[in-house]
Amino acid sequence: MTYIAHIRQKDNEIQTVQAHLIEVQQEAEQAGEKIGIKNLAGITGLLHDMGKYTEQFRDYIQEAVANPDKPPRRGSVDHSTAGGKLIHERYHTIHATPQAKVTAEWIANCIISHHQGLRDYISPDQTSPYLDRVVTRELKQYEQAKEEFYKHTPPEKLDSLFELAIAELQHYIKIIKDHKLPPITGSLLMKYMFSCLIDADRTNTRRFEENEHSAESIDHRSFFQKSYTLLSQHLAGLEQGDSANSPINQLRREMSRQCDEFALRSSGVYTLSIPTGGGKTLASMRYALKHAIEHNKERIIYIVPYTTIIEQNAAEIRNILQNDDMILEHHSNVTDDKFDDRQEDDNGETYEVRTKNLKLARDHWDRPIIFTTMVQFLNTFYASGTRNVRRLHQLSNAVIVFDEVQSVPVNCISLFNAALNFLHVIGRSSLLLCTATQPGLDFVKHKLHFSEEPEIIQDLDHVERSFKRVELHDLTQQSPSGWGAEELSSFVQDQMREVNSVLVILNTKMAVRKLFETLSEVEWLQDEGVQIVHLSTNMCPVHRKDVFSGNDEQEGLIQRLGKGERIICVSTQLIEAGVNISFECVVRSLAGLDSIAQAAGRCNRHGKDELRNVYIVRASDEVLTHLPDIKIGADKTERVLQEFRNNPASLGNDLLSSAVIARYFEYYFYEIEDKMHYPIKKLEQKNLFDLMDRNRYYVGAYKNKHDKQPEVLNHYAIATAEKYFEAISNNATAVIVPYGDKGKQLILDLNGELEPNELGDLLREAQQYTVNIYDQELRQLEKNGDVIHLLHGHVLALREPAYSEHFGVEPKGEGAWDMAMV
Repeated sequence: MTYIAHIRQKDNEIQTVQAHLIEVQQEAEQAGEKIGIKNLAGITGLLHDMGKYTEQFRDYIQEAVANPDKPPRRGSVDHSTAGGKLIHERYHTIHATPQAKVTAEWIANCIISHHQGLRDYISPDQTSPYLDRVVTRELKQYEQAKEEFYKHTPPEKLDSLFELAIAELQHYIKIIKDHKLPPITGSLLMKYMFSCLIDADRTNTRRFEENEHSAESIDHRSFFQKSYTLLSQHLAGLEQGDSANSPINQLRREMSRQCDEFALRSSGVYTLSIPTGGGKTLASMRYALKHAIEHNKERIIYIVPYTTIIEQNAAEIRNILQNDDMILEHHSNVTDDKFDDRQEDDNGETYEVRTKNLKLARDHWDRPIIFTTMVQFLNTFYASGTRNVRRLHQLSNAVIVFDEVQSVPVNCISLFNAALNFLHVIGRSSLLLCTATQPGLDFVKHKLHFSEEPEIIQDLDHVERSFKRVELHDLTQQSPSGWGAEELSSFVQDQMREVNSVLVILNTKMAVRKLFETLSEVEWLQDEGVQIVHLSTNMCPVHRKDVFSGNDEQEGLIQRLGKGERIICVSTQLIEAGVNISFECVVRSLAGLDSIAQAAGRCNRHGKDELRNVYIVRASDEVLTHLPDIKIGADKTERVLQEFRNNPASLGNDLLSSAVIARYFEYYFYEIEDKMHYPIKKLEQKNLFDLMDRNRYYVGAYKNKHDKQPEVLNHYAIATAEKYFEAISNNATAVIVPYGDKGKQLILDLNGELEPNELGDLLREAQQYTVNIYDQELRQLEKNGDVIHLLHGHVLALREPAYSEHFGVEPKGEGAWDMAMV
């Protein structure tokens, strides 16, 4: 009898179970071998679909293909449990060593979970979902599946592989202990194993579906060498410019040279504290390319807080390296994150042909250079399902650059540090934390383990003094209750009588729009041709890019400011980090001092004038009720401002000094200490870090309930942790917007049946035309009939009336978070 793993949609060609298992084993081994867990990952691939060795599954898949409009009930045949059950049954015996039991639990959990996500070993309800699957659940035709599997893989061969897997795991358990890393590191290593399996399974299935025999390999080293040469030529060209010998540009070159030399150091966790406007993007890329060449790294990954930074940085790098295909931008997930969980039962896969291609089309970060967001990075480690974790193994043996690292979400600080420690110690990656305002992540409870002498830039005090281009003025005392739109408008008008350009950054979209509308009605500004520009995250990435950099039809802000045109820009904080733009004056509403420092970096950025003014004000139109972290930051900034007023000499006589920033983070981290570990309100006395660490609270509850030790040696509650994880709790849904001809065409193209590769390309392109809409806005849009459902409801788009040239998405509403970090 031929046992079937998949049936190709186009021609009904069959992929046998044996072929699929061997191929997935080999691909999982390749991914695992990068960090020395070839056999741990390979066994999961060899056994993941063992349950398909049954007549029951053979009948199921044939019926599903024969009747695509009325397929069998989803999950009616459990094929994912059998392989895990065999591992647990064979190696988790009463006579087995603790090392064997732990290894069996890891491998079995990956196998039984490959359609939804890793199971809890001990859950909050004092049960073991893991044991429920591998011990308690009864499987029809299990013995038949096991017998057939052993025909192809004799028991003694499996035993040999398992012994090698034990040795691999014990090696890393020792490393974790030697480096004094917390137990959560073990759960992340298991997730890495799981990532190897998921990517191997999805990739092999896609290749069979498209009749693609093997992937075209990428010569990373050759690409990095060519890119390094191109970047060096570009930097050499900058040295020939008219202002090349200015003190600022000389210092930029010196810091870039230091990055180049530092790249020779071994893999580690380092910091790059170049001040705002110091050429951080190109300097860090210079380090990354040379380090990748010297230490044979496979990938360079840029992690940024805002999509705005991706748009600008990626465009700059693309222009220099001249190879778009090798650079991937991953802004956000166009399709619903919960798609996998809805479409796949924990018993097995669905064979709904119409939705299968959507899953196979998802990108898995296979390019040499990747730009993505902090949210996507954190989702890779901690989000639920199989979609995000698939990418995790791509983060190993890489150079990972974290831009504006101070923007890590407050509740994710401990999780972020754990992920970085894992990537360095176990993932063999080099990590570079870039910001002018280093947050001191090595001074918190679950700290980041920096390498010795981690800072690249020498004599930072001198660099700070040399880069001083603005004077920061505290106006918060002038109006304790804050200025409304009219008062702010008057103040901005006063500045415009002295300068040609003003940037105003406020904390909420509502306040931004109100001030924009107020300024737009001022007659003398209209008479003098002053341009009023609005920016917020209601505008899609391409729209914002056009505003910043222009397009074929019009010049952008950057060009117009360079010509000295008179401009007022009113924006949310999306503009304050990583955007290479310069105004003659900046007004920033009260927020965290790190945000204020970043806003100051948009003023007199290139040091053309001696000093320019940056003002801190209160804005009464801002409601921070749903923005607690911004409110805490503003409160701590007020405390530092008061101390500075009382004794400026104690803080370096400069509100932007490193001493001021350090004092701010000291107060800020003390205030949020309990929030750093991702507390979960719905679970009493619980935080997400502990669920993936020792899970002590629920292990204790389990012992009390059952009056005995758990039957498992692992205690992680990974599924529960994933259930409650959201990098940013914004209750937002991604929608594709009809911006420009391209946005409208994308919506038309996605409204049909597409092959996985074609669909994947379109979804990647659609990220540039996506806006995250909050629930109340989405409900209003649906009520107005402005929402279009594409790909059978898994992708949403807007009709043209719901999107405007000035404001982007039109429904007015204040979301729970105003930074487009996804």
